[in-house]
Amino acid sequence: MTASTTGCALAIRPGHPAEAAALSELVNSAYRGASSKAGWTTEADLLGGQRTDPEGLAAILRSHTDGNGDAGQTSATADDQVILVHTDAVGLACCVHLQRLPDHRAYLGMLTVRPVGQAQGLGQALLAAAEQWATREWGTRDMQMTVIAQRAELIAWYERRGYARTGEIRPFPYDDARFGLPKRADLYFEVLAKALPAA
Repeated sequence: MTASTTGCALAIRPGHPAEAAALSELVNSAYRGASSKAGWTTEADLLGGQRTDPEGLAAILRSHTDGNGDAGQTSATADDQVILVHTDAVGLACCVHLQRLPDHRAYLGMLTVRPVGQAQGLGQALLAAAEQWATREWGTRDMQMTVIAQRAELIAWYERRGYARTGEIRPFPYDDARFGLPKRADLYFEVLAKALPAA
């Protein structure tokens, strides 16, 4: 599908299992380590280690492919998770993870744009495309996400795009190194939500 926001037309598709390693590299480059500091979404000051790994991403990518028979061909029996991707001449430029929840809700996470491509409208276009995909394919009416509470600038970015703080907070998984190595003891998540229009 193609979405257009702020003059940026974006074609997205479900990712394939063979792209797990490349997606892991993309996500980790945008959130962790020295490379992430080329963009503004870095969490390097809050967390070390990895943001995700190929094995975890491959499980999501396989589940979507297995649930449909072929990645990109969705149906009423499709699996409840998908990683949507956009590619350019260089390769994977951005991605986002969606998970279907009960009662016409969905969870959006891991919104990622290649660090050198940030602040050019690509993240906003990807967010809009993901919302449209979830509305069309799953009938989503309410999109939810969690953001580390200390990421005030990121929360503000989502608020400018219609998301609101729900008042719900969730603990950070300090005991699971798969999500990173915390550099401070006060991390937690805020839950944001946005009502989506009907398709």
